[in-house]
Amino acid sequence: MTTDQIRPRRPQSPRRPRPLERGIVSPLAYRRPRGRLGGALVWLGLAAVLGLIAIGPIYWMLTSSFKDTQELLQTPPTWLPAVWHLDNYVTAWTVLELPRYILNTLVIAGGTVLTELVVASTAAYSLSVLRPRGGGVVFGAIIATLFIPATIIFVPLFVTIRDLGLINNPLAIWLPAAASAFNVFLLKRFFDQIPRELLDASRIDGATRMQTLRLIVLPMSKPILSVVGILALMASWKSFLWPMLVLPDPRLQPVSVMLARIGEDVELKFLLAALVMSSIPVVVLFLIFQRRIIDGLGYIQR
Repeated sequence: MTTDQIRPRRPQSPRRPRPLERGIVSPLAYRRPRGRLGGALVWLGLAAVLGLIAIGPIYWMLTSSFKDTQELLQTPPTWLPAVWHLDNYVTAWTVLELPRYILNTLVIAGGTVLTELVVASTAAYSLSVLRPRGGGVVFGAIIATLFIPATIIFVPLFVTIRDLGLINNPLAIWLPAAASAFNVFLLKRFFDQIPRELLDASRIDGATRMQTLRLIVLPMSKPILSVVGILALMASWKSFLWPMLVLPDPRLQPVSVMLARIGEDVELKFLLAALVMSSIPVVVLFLIFQRRIIDGLGYIQR
């Protein structure tokens, strides 16, 4: 007789029934045709309300940019312009010198994207692949900065930029933007998923650490690098407060600061037309790379 036959068996406790999921509508009522129809109507109504809140201001800006001043200020407002004034866009493009300020915005955004990619990729590579001593503490300190509101550090950051003599210099925007803890977090999470065998094989073949980064890690990280670049470009394009502080010279300001500066001196129809034209590049960019952004963020959640 074995010990398993001699050892008394413990009585099995009865399984507790799983608690029912409760809500406003019971599961039984939701399975009925009326319940499913009611649920669908509720979700449809909620989606319509949220869509109206999101699209309403954009629709008003777009349609109002084609109206004249009298129709724009009348009450109640009209859904569509009585006469479509395309000359509002021509006047805004020429009189407000939009090409010049859009070029300023492109220079600022391009430099921001480049510096963020270089700094974030090298920092994430060091923390994920090289793993120096104290790397966990450094990474924790970097993540801790995400919980600090940006407005709190504006004063010391502005004083530092002023003491370095970088006022009215694009470096005043590029350098602070490069220290993005969120980008380091995204890239490190992606670099952690790269097989270590592949990196070890590159070392055996005689590749240096920088060659491993340039020839192996970065080519494999194109999805997440594109996400970081697009998000950085969109954030830089709509940035307002910091460029206004460090670029007081009107000739160097991006389009967002320029529109806020002349808002009280320009007719509303021209201002709205300029807002529409300044919003088109970033909207088109997002629509083109929408799938890549979603796919790149999906890699982080794996």
